[in-house]
Amino acid sequence: MADQPLRHPPVKAVQPDNPLKGIALLVAAFACFSCSDAASKLMTGSMPAIEIAWLRYVVFLALMMGAVALSGAGAKAFRSKRPALQFVRACGVLGSTILFIMGLRYLPMAEATAITFIAPVYVTALSILLLGEFVGIRRWAAVFIGLLGVLIVVRPGTGAFDAAAFFPLTSSLCWAVALIVTRKMSSADGPLVALTYAALVGFAFTSVLVPFEWTTPGWREIGLGIVTGAASTAAQWLTVLAFQHARASVLAPFSYSQLIWSTLLGFAVFGNLPDSWTLVGAVIIIASGLYTAHRERVRARLPS
Repeated sequence: MADQPLRHPPVKAVQPDNPLKGIALLVAAFACFSCSDAASKLMTGSMPAIEIAWLRYVVFLALMMGAVALSGAGAKAFRSKRPALQFVRACGVLGSTILFIMGLRYLPMAEATAITFIAPVYVTALSILLLGEFVGIRRWAAVFIGLLGVLIVVRPGTGAFDAAAFFPLTSSLCWAVALIVTRKMSSADGPLVALTYAALVGFAFTSVLVPFEWTTPGWREIGLGIVTGAASTAAQWLTVLAFQHARASVLAPFSYSQLIWSTLLGFAVFGNLPDSWTLVGAVIIIASGLYTAHRERVRARLPS
């Protein structure tokens, strides 16, 4: 997830004194995200996106229930100080997941991943509307540069344009909403509560929708469903651990390692390589995201 910008929102660092370990954990997390995406793409030829997402959430929920049992948290894992916002965040994550899987049906992994890196641009714009934040001229410039990068990847009006690009674009918007809501909640709940809510809400919604598009899965699809769910869940936990060892400003540039993993897996599994325009657009989008992260760090240091 598609899991950009981080597929799991940053949590407050507990001991930001081992940045190398944090970086290694985050790079591993995005390798897992890419493995989950590759397994999902392998299923898109024989199963609808809703059912693929449902399989992912079945595994996600099962693993989270195991984590809750092992942690001894019990009912506390289901208690949120801001349950309505947790629900909205979970819906954003769900929308992002389903739309990205729909995009994978038609787009190469590297191209779909590159487009989702527009998420920080959405976050910047939504922070004005939903959080009342002030955005200066330099951050707006980064927004427009990021949009330019997306246009280069998508290339509307040319023979290379694929309407399926709207799926990862909208997926990124859903993810940005989830990030904004997470920021609004601040540190109200811990990561176990957030992940448990995401698993429960995603499973409930997909369970309601999946009967309308049900295709009986074979053993291949069941195996791939286990892979995509387990890899996605592992990626979520690795991301949480990464932010316990290093600050967000240190880790931000390494979230773009997902493009490398997606390109490698896209070639190894599907024989796809991004063209030169996709790479150029991805570099521009990444530069925009890194500058936005830099401005966030500078702004955080300014006295209120």
